[in-house]
Amino acid sequence: MAAATLLCLLVLLLLGPGVWGHAEPPRDSLREELVITPLPSGDVAATFQFRTRWDSELQREEVSHYRLFPKALGQLISKYSLRELHLSLTQGFWRTRYWGTPFLQAPSGAELWAWFQDTVTDVDKSWKELSNVLSGIFCASLNFIDSTNTVTPSASFKPLGLANGTDHSFLRYAVLPREVVCTENLTPWKKLLPCSSKVPCRAGHWPFLSCHLLQAGLSVLLKADRLFHTSYHSQAVHIRPVCRDARCASISWELRQTLSVVFDAFITGQGKQDWSLFRMFSRTLTEPCPLASESRVYVDLTNYSQDNETLEVYPPPLTTYQDVVLGTRKTYAVYDLLDTAVINNSRSLNLQLKWKRPLGNEAPTTPFLYAQRYVSGYGLHNGELSTLLYNTHPYRAFPVLLLDTVPWYLRLYVHTLTITSKGKENKPSYIHYQPAQDRMQPHLLEMLIQLPASSVTKVSIQFERALLKWTEYTPDPNHGFYVSPSVLSALVPSEVAAQPVDWEESPLFNTLFPVSDSSSYFVRLYTEPLLVNLPTPDFSMPYNVICLTCTVVAVCYGSFYNLLTRTFQVEAPSKGGLARRLANLIRRARGVPPL
Repeated sequence: MAAATLLCLLVLLLLGPGVWGHAEPPRDSLREELVITPLPSGDVAATFQFRTRWDSELQREEVSHYRLFPKALGQLISKYSLRELHLSLTQGFWRTRYWGTPFLQAPSGAELWAWFQDTVTDVDKSWKELSNVLSGIFCASLNFIDSTNTVTPSASFKPLGLANGTDHSFLRYAVLPREVVCTENLTPWKKLLPCSSKVPCRAGHWPFLSCHLLQAGLSVLLKADRLFHTSYHSQAVHIRPVCRDARCASISWELRQTLSVVFDAFITGQGKQDWSLFRMFSRTLTEPCPLASESRVYVDLTNYSQDNETLEVYPPPLTTYQDVVLGTRKTYAVYDLLDTAVINNSRSLNLQLKWKRPLGNEAPTTPFLYAQRYVSGYGLHNGELSTLLYNTHPYRAFPVLLLDTVPWYLRLYVHTLTITSKGKENKPSYIHYQPAQDRMQPHLLEMLIQLPASSVTKVSIQFERALLKWTEYTPDPNHGFYVSPSVLSALVPSEVAAQPVDWEESPLFNTLFPVSDSSSYFVRLYTEPLLVNLPTPDFSMPYNVICLTCTVVAVCYGSFYNLLTRTFQVEAPSKGGLARRLANLIRRARGVPPL
């Protein structure tokens, strides 16, 4: 009887809930895409995006079952009453001037910013606990985020999803520019994907769960040794609420995992600019993720065409996609992995791009907005921070919101703040400054600056270096101390008017930021992080003092100890023994006086 009952239960598990009634449609969905962009410098950029959408209000419903949405992040949203969460881990620096404007740039190191619900009473406490939990989830040093590197911007970092209010007191932002990204950060990031690149199939696993299906889709290309052998690597997690339908009567939660890498074509391609999926990732695409409703690969062919004998794309695309992306009309070759005609008979898709003739030495198109930052001065007392903002548009001026976060040990002289454009003073239309407190909080400076057409705007401010306590120095103090990069937020004029975007039908790379104006597009750029030297004591002196002190103590103390503790005795001289008598006999025989 018991065996029959167990057999019936096993049959019900294998057949699923459809045997006793109509199954409820899933409330979550997965879309994945890969965008391959040949850069003007000859390098190749690859951008992965995995979007998991869940039709659930986590903060109102008691959720106990998770299907595609990661349970760790879902519980995080509920526990800390998060409105939005954005985390990025980046190795390298995106060279906007030579590579163009990215879909979504991130600063070097670790960046974390979050919006909390207005029901949170102690935002700082929730922020600290949140950073500690994320540190454990992603194996990163986010636990070093504290009040000394956290700011509350007053105008930057608006919510990217639905927002009922914009009270910036519920916003926190922090950057760790020294954070090093490696495989131990990539592994937990990949485990959040519904179709992970590696899932161990253990003996005795549920028979109706096919493990090899979880090793499919675009995540197969996420091979650590290839992703970190690049000029730029950035992985990010973005969580935000979005409208569930056109009426926006209810909300859904969107988890967007992005990964961007830039391959050096000459190194990866062994001296050639030709590339392929196998040459870049050491793998090819075999089958789509069975849990994904959409799985596509886009190849940017905007500046190239197969008709003018410039390049050849193999296999030829079945469809193309054209739209205005980042203010420019783009053309993409589309490969839909869910289409059985895309995967060839060898059950493998290896995209290849071969140049029929060498590329010319034409100068790459300069983006309308990019920036540089550097530190100047001599000595270890005073210095100057300078930021150069470039507007290369021939006739359009536009405003830029600049955010600077400076550590407390660089004491800014606010009266030395100067902004010049074309040799004239440029007064900002909005400025917000929050002074630093020693060992408590950093400087925060936000300005809205109007950039004239075809101009270079210089923002400079002088500072004084502080002397730290000897316990506050890093293990390698002579390496220097990092300063967070500047953040630029702007609506850049478009070359072509954009059409309204359908968030469900458009590609993921075209729905990162909300679009409100067809004549401009929103970008957020970052400058280089700075490395500043501080007055550093000679940490070798304690070692020298210890060695010298120990030597002096050993010599002096040892001598005095011997003198004070040794016992001296006077002994009478002995008359000699057998050896002395034998010596005297020999000396007498030789006629020598005895001893």
